[in-house]
Amino acid sequence: MSRIGKQPINVPSGVDLKINGSNVAVKGPKGQLQRNLHPNMKIELQDSVVTVTRPSDGRLDRSLHGLTRTLIHNMVVGVTDGYSKQLNIVGVGYKVELKGKNLVLNLGHSHAINYPAPDGVEFDVDPKKNTIVVKGANKESVGQTAAEIRSFRPPEPYKGKGVMYSTERIRRKAGKAAAGKG
Repeated sequence: MSRIGKQPINVPSGVDLKINGSNVAVKGPKGQLQRNLHPNMKIELQDSVVTVTRPSDGRLDRSLHGLTRTLIHNMVVGVTDGYSKQLNIVGVGYKVELKGKNLVLNLGHSHAINYPAPDGVEFDVDPKKNTIVVKGANKESVGQTAAEIRSFRPPEPYKGKGVMYSTERIRRKAGKAAAGKG
């Protein structure tokens, strides 16, 4: 039995969760999310507790059990607390600003990069510290947006310049001068 899949999900007050077959819709203070899950999984809501059960111990059902429970849990947490990822921009002349809902990134390319905010995602920008906070209710879209922004100028190992997650540590390499000595 899946250790994650058999754990119940507590639905806090103020969150409305509706199950229609394999379609799950969650509505809360931070927004609303909807997702179609695999029809093999049986999802039940009783007394503000959601449980996911599987019909058999087949390979497909075992692999979907924990996944389905985690997806529903992420939806509930997303509409109550929300998700966020912080990106730091390091480099001389690199800067970021917010124009409307769009990010304008100057990352050493010949042109500024204009990145529009996807649906359900917001940006908080601190131009003095060169940080971007990507926020939203959907964990998947927040992570994907942060990864796309990072891909414009990934951090490099020699000077540590680029766009990186705040929790990321860059393994620095010695340059040519340091490598030739000795």
